[in-house]
Amino acid sequence: MAVTTARLFRVVLPVSDVERAVFFYATVLNDPGERVSANRHYFDCGGTILALVQPTGVEGTFARPNPDHVYLAVPDLESVLDRCRRAGATSFDAQDQQPGIADRPWGERSFYLRDLDGNPLCFVEQTTEFTGGAFVP
Repeated sequence: MAVTTARLFRVVLPVSDVERAVFFYATVLNDPGERVSANRHYFDCGGTILALVQPTGVEGTFARPNPDHVYLAVPDLESVLDRCRRAGATSFDAQDQQPGIADRPWGERSFYLRDLDGNPLCFVEQTTEFTGGAFVP
């Protein structure tokens, strides 16, 4: 029996206005991404596609935010936070007493926010990513 390993290759973020979402993510990620259809725009995040998708086809359809955070590791947390603010992010998660970068008990340096459609995001300094192991609160 052959053993295969699954590889995450795409994460979908529902958006209500793909043009507005592209502006936000292109600014934050400092990358124009790629339009793949009228209602779909892709950003390659280290081999995993971050797909902005505006629902279409059903009258009254609207984008509902994802229920949980998408975590993005970045080399320069301060510049990403600045780009988030320039892109219009104003809704920082209640997890942070004060919006901004914080050192987490599990060792990550990060900040939480919601994009313009309410999708929860967390940006983590890539040298501090916690991917499992010996974390004990």
